[in-house]
Amino acid sequence: MADQARRKRYAVIGTGSRAIFFYSAIVTTYKKTSELVAFCDVNQTRLDYANARVQSLGHDPVPTYKAADFDKMISETKPDEIIVATTDRTHHTYIIRALEQGCSILSEKPMTVDAPRCKDILSAVDSTGGKVRVSFNYRYAPHNTKIRDVIGSGAIGTVTSVHFEWMLNTSHGADYFRRWHRDKRNSGGLLVHKSTHHFDLVNFWLQSRPQTVYAQGELKFYGRENAEARGETERLYSRAHGSDKAKGDPFALHMAENPQLKALYLDAEHEDGYYRDQSVFGDGISIEDTMNVLVRYRSGAVLTYSLTAYAPWEGFRVSVNGTGGRLEAEVVENSYVSAGGEQTAEGSLESRTVTLRRLFEKPVEVEIEDGEGAHGGGDEVLLRDLFGEQKQGADDGRAASHVDGAASILTGIAANRSIATGQVVNVDDILLIP
Repeated sequence: MADQARRKRYAVIGTGSRAIFFYSAIVTTYKKTSELVAFCDVNQTRLDYANARVQSLGHDPVPTYKAADFDKMISETKPDEIIVATTDRTHHTYIIRALEQGCSILSEKPMTVDAPRCKDILSAVDSTGGKVRVSFNYRYAPHNTKIRDVIGSGAIGTVTSVHFEWMLNTSHGADYFRRWHRDKRNSGGLLVHKSTHHFDLVNFWLQSRPQTVYAQGELKFYGRENAEARGETERLYSRAHGSDKAKGDPFALHMAENPQLKALYLDAEHEDGYYRDQSVFGDGISIEDTMNVLVRYRSGAVLTYSLTAYAPWEGFRVSVNGTGGRLEAEVVENSYVSAGGEQTAEGSLESRTVTLRRLFEKPVEVEIEDGEGAHGGGDEVLLRDLFGEQKQGADDGRAASHVDGAASILTGIAANRSIATGQVVNVDDILLIP
């Protein structure tokens, strides 16, 4: 049993939409094992919103600190673990500084955005002996766990190839082109920020690491030039708020109509100048929306992967071929906009099927346990693993370490390099990991 008198102490750096997922769970479901002790952010309006939210959940407000006072927050509130939910390009800064001060880390994915930052994190873990966990919630979705289990059972023999197609629709997919993610310097592009989930799943399913990567990617749908080429001049505005053109545009985000988006972003603009509702057909987009990747793994298996960010539906199809058969899955997720609704709606399921086709046998639909809630039912299972009572011997191999975090982003980092050079990239030439 957990020590009721010594709950694990958490501080949160970055209080935007994803942080709500973590701190809401700490102050409600997991308050017997976990304690929220501080918030930290560059924006005081968002800090105040976070405190108002925890108060609405029956928790006392906690001390707030601006990002420049991150070290002071640690010394004064003495957290055991720092939850890092800032802009991706800054993750390494807070991970390393917290490790050096004796804290463990729970990082939102991706762990970081490029190889030098990743190398610095790995070096900090080695030098401090600290612990970094990465919150890969898709690992915990029952259908993804079942895919791992079926492959691991040997039901399809030795895996030879995987075809993985992920669709982001014109609600969720478009959202990456409104926000800070649209600048590749912030996010590493979707092949790092979003595909880290998918590449982690393949690593998880195959129990292997990427070896070589070749990729192509372009901005084919979003962005000013594409809108102009299609003659969609009515969509050429800079942001939705205050724009008459945006009123009839289905791609526009109207923050004033959504209390949470208004409180988190519109009301906070005066402090940092961050516009959450930029036009997806505006200037300044440096990420791709159409990506294709070919990966060879150390195990010998080959992955063909595609990501489309303007599809008419949300979800994925995956086919795993082996020497003894084939495993097929189709998962359809409900549409959402980050922070635009209830957290449980993010990535919730519309339908899912997993089919096993063994050689010379009739296909069998694989039974999957129910998983309700966000990200295919994975979020609640992840939270229980992160903040619940830790039982000896209960680890089922789904918890992701800093090495897993590195392995997931290295495929995307190598893919970005391949897109830039047109060459096949050896992953070990970027960063050697176990």
